[in-house]
Amino acid sequence: MAKVVFKSYNPNDSLLLPPCLGDYLPQNHPVRVVSAIIDRLDLSEIESDYKGGGASSYNPKMLLKVIVYAYLNNVYSGRQMEKLLIENIAYMWLSGMQTPDFRTINIFRSKRLANKFDKIFTQIVLLLNEEGLVSLKVQYIDGTKIESVANKYTFVWKGSTEKNKAKLEANVKAVLESAEQALAMETAEEQQELTSEEMARRADRILEKMDKEGISDKELRKAVNKVKTESAAKQKEYEDKLETLGDRNSYSKTDPDATFMRMKEDAMNNGQTKPGYNVQISTENQFITNYGIFWRPNDQGTMIPYLKSFESRFGMQSEEVCADSGYGSEQNYAHMISEGITPYVKYNMFHVEDHRKYKNNPFLPRNMYFNAADNYYVCPMGRHLKHIYDTKSKSDLGYVSVISVYRSVSCEGCPLRGMCYKGKAPYREIDVNHQADEYKAYAKGLLTSERGLYHRSSRPVEPEAVFGDIKFNHGFKRFRLKSNVKVNVEFGLVALAHNLRKYIAIERMRSNAVGSCL
Repeated sequence: MAKVVFKSYNPNDSLLLPPCLGDYLPQNHPVRVVSAIIDRLDLSEIESDYKGGGASSYNPKMLLKVIVYAYLNNVYSGRQMEKLLIENIAYMWLSGMQTPDFRTINIFRSKRLANKFDKIFTQIVLLLNEEGLVSLKVQYIDGTKIESVANKYTFVWKGSTEKNKAKLEANVKAVLESAEQALAMETAEEQQELTSEEMARRADRILEKMDKEGISDKELRKAVNKVKTESAAKQKEYEDKLETLGDRNSYSKTDPDATFMRMKEDAMNNGQTKPGYNVQISTENQFITNYGIFWRPNDQGTMIPYLKSFESRFGMQSEEVCADSGYGSEQNYAHMISEGITPYVKYNMFHVEDHRKYKNNPFLPRNMYFNAADNYYVCPMGRHLKHIYDTKSKSDLGYVSVISVYRSVSCEGCPLRGMCYKGKAPYREIDVNHQADEYKAYAKGLLTSERGLYHRSSRPVEPEAVFGDIKFNHGFKRFRLKSNVKVNVEFGLVALAHNLRKYIAIERMRSNAVGSCL
């Protein structure tokens, strides 16, 4: 039997020459790509934030490399990054054997990068553009809700706040008016809203008169004192909450920028709302070219500010935009067309209109004959619905639409009346938004064209696939930082890591193709 020989093993063995960490990393290792790309970036804006004096600071380029590479490998915790810097050769090489602790990493991520990360992300996208990987001429846009780190039971609702505030005002007003009448004081003028300052001022005025005239009504004094010490403070709390809410319906006490939304990841399947953010992205060739964080749960209200953010980021606007029916509104179409954008954007009835039941229904306004010259519709029985007047409708975003109202002279005795409309009035009345209908017809023509069919088939494998990769393949389903500014940095890092992962995969394919040719 042959003698078994084992290789020499001594964990504490000294080396004649100190090894170089780079020797242990292959030339095509992802960490080298991350380092090389970030070395090309201009970080002067971040560096200018550092103040001289005192102890030396860690190089911001090194910290950025460590954080980006960590996100590339699904590591989102500062403590875990600190651990890897002393255990993992790739991190040790990347940091030059420096070991910043988790506090330093977290402060750099949440404070140093705040309001500055957008420019870093933009530089990366422009590098991709230089290499021909993205053209920036088309945007595939979609959104998803990502949960905030805030506790889901720390909600503040606008409806209940306004209700409690109005109830408190009514009770306080009754107490103050009763006290002022008992002291023969002039009652304050009726105000639309009784503010916390006004409550305290009127209570002080009443107590001052009671002290001056030696009135010892204990019950009255107790009630007025309660208004001054408790009710005014509670009213100030309601005022602050409504100020924080703004146009929103809710927010979280532990993350005031987060709004309560319904999430796709609903473990209980009961439609429970959770604090979160509506994250919008643009993709091209599955690279993320733009992103935005919004409080509005619906996508429709985010599109215009989002498109403006793309233009602000790159100093130009894309030529084409492709999105689903959640974005198809009159206001959005008007904005895109005015900006010279070709809108391959569905509207909510795009697919329904092709159903047989809908196309063959002669009583729908869109299927009736319309005489544009004389401005009237003709019903299936040949009766005219004449234009009566125009009215304006204002959306919750402030956009004003013009609605034209058409009415038949009389529908009495019509054999088709029961099929035409269910109202009790002797005539049928229809509301038509001609401008919106024109935009929809234009969008439908684009979407059913050869180019439109290409975009419609590409959209599911563009932003939807990217969100699926980020959430399910890389486990990013919940933010770890609070506030809109910090969340913007956090998702920016996720988007940057996604782009680098894809770039690294493409570079490997290129090098393999070259190697096979050689």
